[in-house]
Amino acid sequence: MKVYKTNEIKNIALLGNSGAGKTTLTEALLYESGIIRRRGKVLAKNTVSDYFPVEQEYGYSVFSTVFHVEYNGKKLNIIDCPGSDDFVGAAVTAMNVTDTTILLINGPQGPEVGTQNQFRLTDSLKKPVIFVVNKLDSENCDFDQVLEQLRIIYGSKVVPVQYPLNVGAGYNAMIDLIKMKKYSWADEGGAPTIEDIPASEMSKAEDLHNALVEAAAEHDDALMEKFFDTMELSEEETVLGIRKGLVARGMFPVCCVCAGKDMGVHRLMEFLGDVVPAVDEMPAVANTQGVEVKADPNAPTSLYFFKTAVEPHIGEVQYFKVMSGIVHGGDDLTNADRGSKERIGQLFVCAGSIRDNVDEMHAGDIGCTVKLKDVHLGNTLNAKDSDNRFDFIKYPNSKYSRAIRPQNEAEMEKMMTLLNRMHEEDPTWIIDQSKELRQTIVNGQGEFHLRTLKWRLENNEKLMIQYDEPRIPYRETITKAARADYRHKKQSGGAGQFGEVHLIVEPYTEGMPDPDTYRFGGQEYKINVKGKDEFPLEWGGKIIFINAVVGGAIDARFMPAIQKGIMQRMEQGPLTGSYARDVRVIIYDGKMHPVDSNEISFMLAGRNAFSEAFRNAGPKILEPVYDVEVLVPADYMGDVMSDLQGRRAIIMGMDSDSGFQKLVAKVPLKEMSSYSTALSSLTGGRASFSMKFSSYELVPTDVQNKLIKEFEEKEQEE
Repeated sequence: MKVYKTNEIKNIALLGNSGAGKTTLTEALLYESGIIRRRGKVLAKNTVSDYFPVEQEYGYSVFSTVFHVEYNGKKLNIIDCPGSDDFVGAAVTAMNVTDTTILLINGPQGPEVGTQNQFRLTDSLKKPVIFVVNKLDSENCDFDQVLEQLRIIYGSKVVPVQYPLNVGAGYNAMIDLIKMKKYSWADEGGAPTIEDIPASEMSKAEDLHNALVEAAAEHDDALMEKFFDTMELSEEETVLGIRKGLVARGMFPVCCVCAGKDMGVHRLMEFLGDVVPAVDEMPAVANTQGVEVKADPNAPTSLYFFKTAVEPHIGEVQYFKVMSGIVHGGDDLTNADRGSKERIGQLFVCAGSIRDNVDEMHAGDIGCTVKLKDVHLGNTLNAKDSDNRFDFIKYPNSKYSRAIRPQNEAEMEKMMTLLNRMHEEDPTWIIDQSKELRQTIVNGQGEFHLRTLKWRLENNEKLMIQYDEPRIPYRETITKAARADYRHKKQSGGAGQFGEVHLIVEPYTEGMPDPDTYRFGGQEYKINVKGKDEFPLEWGGKIIFINAVVGGAIDARFMPAIQKGIMQRMEQGPLTGSYARDVRVIIYDGKMHPVDSNEISFMLAGRNAFSEAFRNAGPKILEPVYDVEVLVPADYMGDVMSDLQGRRAIIMGMDSDSGFQKLVAKVPLKEMSSYSTALSSLTGGRASFSMKFSSYELVPTDVQNKLIKEFEEKEQEE
């Protein structure tokens, strides 16, 4: 295969809602470019994309597929991404390592909520967007309505470069507004007949052509000047203007295809080859030091590894982007993240499971290799003159969690090894061995996401697992001040144990003044602060220790032991055994023995005094509350709001967002356990949501009583 230079390489992410036809379009593009000789079909399970067993089992894409097509001396690297929001990690990765995004629109459905989410990602990453409307042969497709919806949502930047004729079951032709020609196909598709635009369409075609040319001219002063002088641009000038408009996100071209019948696909490939900017025309990526690294073949070599796939009979296939320089088969490179040395054995260009060997790859190109010793997802390999590291991909927060365990406890270590390996393949599978919850938690983007993980473990790895409801990381705190004292005394021959601690606990808030006086049971306690220690807790909040002991009642050398005992109790609150937080402890008196006092005595005395005081200080349970944002079609808004209110949600606001309604709420984590499934059921899969931690808040009294009762019953059982 030809070695392509940096200015001949174009990188594209192929996105779209589930069911838009991305896998079918991939097959048609590969067929038109000659990579494959026969187009596969999703139902026949013989496509270049979706070749993993789990994808063929469920009938939807789970992993992204890297492939390339060659056109007119240009190499188009395309990454076909899953459409489901559950597998958004693949889309996020693809958009970060490519320069332009195709958003494929399901013609009968128009822009869907998945389209909206994916467009938001392109906006945050400042990536050019090309809309491609597919399934024009569907009875329910209305291209003009789809175009109008796109314009309503995304504004006047949406400009058609083609429009179809005979939309519906009889679809067989389109008008190309760049070439100003009619393309038509036989019923089975294939090579088009290209002819002049018929008189009946000429007026509409000219109006749309003029609008396209004007939009293309807006992004270049010379083109704009010529357009004002002549009211026309050549085909080459129009293409140049579209490319500049794409780079500036000042223009979103709209193309049309019928991928299932291979109608318009070759022309789409031509369009992509002509207008998509090459990698050297796009902004440079910054390394972890904030230094921009341009796609320069003359710079030292750096490879960024963005995807890992584990394939039968091969093992790990590592996909990379050449960030700078030129890489050759046999090159010795250094892993900037791990310090290890690696030799690149072979370089491959990809088309799903089809791989062709190449001798070298230039800056900006995308390829893969195998049999690396110690390279992981997100690692950078450098030549000796480079010290780059890259960490520019940021994944969304998890939305669905389950506790996971093997049905055979003896296989726990095997399960953890497999989970960590699967995280390499999909970084949005987050694995957490929670000491607090005493569970292994797997976090993902939705029920389908975790169901896929379970299928792979059980069918590919023959490891039977069980999902359980994850425990909630509650916190305990106090609401008022309380006092207690405790004497630990033990005598069993020889030296004994003696320690006595008197202390006060109270709720801690940031910036509160030092204490001076307390009153309990009619008695006043004056506090003389001798020292203060402040400890941020790893689980959130703080504990403050104040030493107010006077007259040497407790030697200063025993204070760390008292603190240690109290900290042990903070790790297991009395209400539910959860972590405690935001407490101020004032140690104001005590007693010690000249012989029997030691650290263990004061540790036990401090722990028990603290336990008693905590129970008398109006203890309360706090629960994690999350900020939840739901994007939903307007006709489902009422149902979604009612469902959230049934989950103890506090509605914070509502807004219109590009054709959808956006609902913002604060919801307890306990109530979000199966929300992704419920929301999909309520809206027919047409809504999406995101969530992130907000704060810990007091639970209602009835919920607290229920939690305490459940904990007591569990303690009795154990």
